Amino acid sequence: MKKLLFFATIVILTLCQCAEQKSGDETTKIDPPHLEKRGDATQLIVEGKPFLALACELGNSTSSSREYMKPYWEKLKKCGVNTVLAVVSWEQTEPEEGRFDFSVVDDLLSDARSHDMKLVLLWFGSWKNGITSYTPKWVKSDTRRFPLAMTPEGKPLPILSTLGEETCTADSKAFAALMRHLKSVDAHQQTVIMIQMENEVGLHGHPRDYGPLAEKAYHSQVPTALIDWLKAHKDSLLPETTSAWQANGFKTSGTWEEVFGKNDRTAELFMAWHYASYMDRITKAGKAEYTLPTFVNAWIVQPEDTRPGNYPSGGPQAQNHDVWRAAAPHIDFLSPDIYLDNFPQILGLYARSGNPLFIPESRSRQNGAANAAYAIGAMNAMGYSPFGFERDCDSEENALFAQFYEKTGKVADIILTAQAQNAIGAAWLKGDHPQRVKDEIVLGDVRILCELVSSGTRNGGAPQLTGGSYDPEASGYVIAVKQKEGFLFLGSNARVTFLPADGKGYVGLAKVTEGDFDKRGNWKEGRWLNGDEIQLRYDLLHATEEGFSGQGLNFGKPEPAFLKVELFRYDSN
Repeated sequence: MKKLLFFATIVILTLCQCAEQKSGDETTKIDPPHLEKRGDATQLIVEGKPFLALACELGNSTSSSREYMKPYWEKLKKCGVNTVLAVVSWEQTEPEEGRFDFSVVDDLLSDARSHDMKLVLLWFGSWKNGITSYTPKWVKSDTRRFPLAMTPEGKPLPILSTLGEETCTADSKAFAALMRHLKSVDAHQQTVIMIQMENEVGLHGHPRDYGPLAEKAYHSQVPTALIDWLKAHKDSLLPETTSAWQANGFKTSGTWEEVFGKNDRTAELFMAWHYASYMDRITKAGKAEYTLPTFVNAWIVQPEDTRPGNYPSGGPQAQNHDVWRAAAPHIDFLSPDIYLDNFPQILGLYARSGNPLFIPESRSRQNGAANAAYAIGAMNAMGYSPFGFERDCDSEENALFAQFYEKTGKVADIILTAQAQNAIGAAWLKGDHPQRVKDEIVLGDVRILCELVSSGTRNGGAPQLTGGSYDPEASGYVIAVKQKEGFLFLGSNARVTFLPADGKGYVGLAKVTEGDFDKRGNWKEGRWLNGDEIQLRYDLLHATEEGFSGQGLNFGKPEPAFLKVELFRYDSN
């Protein structure tokens, strides 16, 4: 009997161990969030599927208190937000050296999960907006151990020097501890999907640091690693890099000034190398514990800036990307924080050299909706995030933005599939930009002409819904997705007409329907539109001469709406 009991016990234990091993195997088979190239798009993969981050970046201090953050979760959820960018600061997680407290992280994880949201954590360590303010007191108070950057006159700035060896080591240890903790509590749930390293790093006031460590490095040889990278990528360097290197004859050795010249641009390149190298060390330490997609955000150059230091010198601004790529291979991509009006042009600069796009800080309201639509539809962005959106997400001023998020969330899978198939485009329309009151999308054999809602008459006084005058305060957008039968459009404040891409014949509207999607992504058809709803022009002779049918889609209100259209071709034969 005892032998039977012993044998039974062994069998039970073996089965339990097998079950535990199976469970463990299943856990390890779930790849952590990562980036994946699909077609021309680089997409964020979460729980094995592409994910579109319709995000909000919280105010800097919002996430430091669970009680303060409590009322915002539900508000953000109702506004279509599926991802929250939240600060985790060094000072709050390591108040005493070597003693870590991740309760703020655990609270964020718990609350995000209960609202079915994802998190992007912002590690505020050595720098925030280029300034040192989120470090623990034991770092702030020991400037001998943790040296500060200096002015040419030898005055200390409230900015940790990139040359501080112990500073980088301490920041790396703290970040590694955070990532180790995340792996232990979130690897299976995948609540945290990305990490932002620091925030808008770079030196304020001067193009470079003049502290003793920086002075020695600046007047030493340019690191061999940078020279080797430049040589290896010489044929594909960004024009800003080529210009700086070419000025002194593409030298492959010497001090920074001998290689690049004695100027502010050289000082900026020097700072970019040291900021990127510092950040890469921290990132590498964290990824050794738990690998998540990691990016750095940039305080971009402003129109009034005349030199590096007016903006944070050496940060991941567009002109510094080559140096950041050379110095920071563990950082996955570089992101712009955009509050300027030339949104499409800035995105174009950040999309160079295959850099994936994610916009961690930008505007909300109608302008923000247009920005997000363009980023996602025209530039294959992984997501968009207005800053401080929790403060007024449910306000009347943000109703249009919330509606955009709500509708985009319903078709996120369609958008992501279209990105991977190169079957999506978008238009960005602004009344105060004469060159952007009209925009164009080309998908397949069709040119899709998008125009901001206008008023006026043309060609003999016939009433028209195209041409005329444009409200300078208005903005609009169009996302177009090519589908098996026709196109799906999401638009606001826009009219859409069609031309054949090859210039032959005409494009007519065979069927136009309005509708919406349910929460499961199923299309719910509404009215079939014809007549007054799609006749944009009545000057048919002029329209025909210009290649148009006179019909099109009318997104005549700022409220976003879906339309589906099937097209047909006809000619004079």
